[in-house]
Amino acid sequence: MIATDEKRQDPASGTARPADAADGVDIKCVGLTKTFRDFWMRPRVRAVEGVDLEVRRGQVYGLLGPNGSGKSTTIKMILGLISPTSGRIAVLGRRPRDVASKQRIGYLPEESYLYRFLSARETLDYYGRLFRLPARLRRERIDMLLEMVGLDAVEHRPVGEFSKGMQRRVGLAQSLINDPQLLILDEPTSGMDPVGAKQIKDLIADLGRRGKTVLLCTHQLSDVEDLCDRVAIMFGGRVRAEGTCDELLEQEDRTTIRTAALPPAVVAEVRGVLERHGIGPVAVERPRRRMESLFLEIVEQARVEGARTSGATSGGRVADFLRSGTESPDVGVATPVGPVADVTPTAGVPAATPPVAPPSGTSVATSSATPAATSAATSPPPAAQPAGPIDTALIDRLTNRQR
Repeated sequence: MIATDEKRQDPASGTARPADAADGVDIKCVGLTKTFRDFWMRPRVRAVEGVDLEVRRGQVYGLLGPNGSGKSTTIKMILGLISPTSGRIAVLGRRPRDVASKQRIGYLPEESYLYRFLSARETLDYYGRLFRLPARLRRERIDMLLEMVGLDAVEHRPVGEFSKGMQRRVGLAQSLINDPQLLILDEPTSGMDPVGAKQIKDLIADLGRRGKTVLLCTHQLSDVEDLCDRVAIMFGGRVRAEGTCDELLEQEDRTTIRTAALPPAVVAEVRGVLERHGIGPVAVERPRRRMESLFLEIVEQARVEGARTSGATSGGRVADFLRSGTESPDVGVATPVGPVADVTPTAGVPAATPPVAPPSGTSVATSSATPAATSAATSPPPAAQPAGPIDTALIDRLTNRQR
């Protein structure tokens, strides 16, 4: 059973608004269940069972679980691609299959379904037309998105020649062209190098600060810790744990004291104090940077030294039209379901930010962490090569041959 469009009065305008939208809830699932049946309509697989979710506006919400846990089925029901066996769903205050809500949703599937013979610019223009964006608005948004994802220097190359990471960048830009309120991202950093993955994470965090709602489905648990306001962990079709990262990860039976580097004599004294209180064993160790931080530091240093790359660049700032606290104008009807929904990914990579080393600290006593790398301006991208002149003599020969 799908949720009905319960209405409430908007105190500002006096008009009726969907209840969940007025409450600031962009996704609401209650008792969501999906059972797949065989040819004789006998229950075969219960993929989702009794799932309750609430994703509020402006949250980055992580949906985690091993393969086969029901994440993809849940996302498809939220998008209206399949119907639940029972339960209620409201997406942006409407039914999942309400066409009007599709105008404000961006979806990045796990695989980027792109037309390989179209260029990056042609791909974005094609999907801008599906949303019936005016020509001038399409051009402005395409320019901003290509710069944002670092593909403006290769915008005329067919996407079939791109690496998987560059295709993901196109897919991310593709679904942001309609300035969606709700982003559903399925493995957004799949196939990306650490620099691209960092840029995607920075973009997601920035969009959350701008008031966008992000439902993030990923197997990269470090991404979840860095980005998500709340997390739900699924297994066997059920939500087994739900809460903030701090609530889920805090170890109540451990205490960590972080301080600057201590000389051996002080460490020995601290050990003695703890032993007198019957606390032990005590582990004293030096903190370590994350591999991601070291990798990004080396790459940024190479850019400072003027090293160039033939791939995607660092990207620019977040596109201006992805504004905060506003909704997209009703410029057309988005494609609701079916093949087009499968090829409407979700967008964008911001400018790279300098990696920051994790705070120093150890169990009981630690040394301070290595300083973070400084940011650096990237080198300008190479200009696109113009097309060569048309060989009219060759055309004449071909025409005569056909005659």
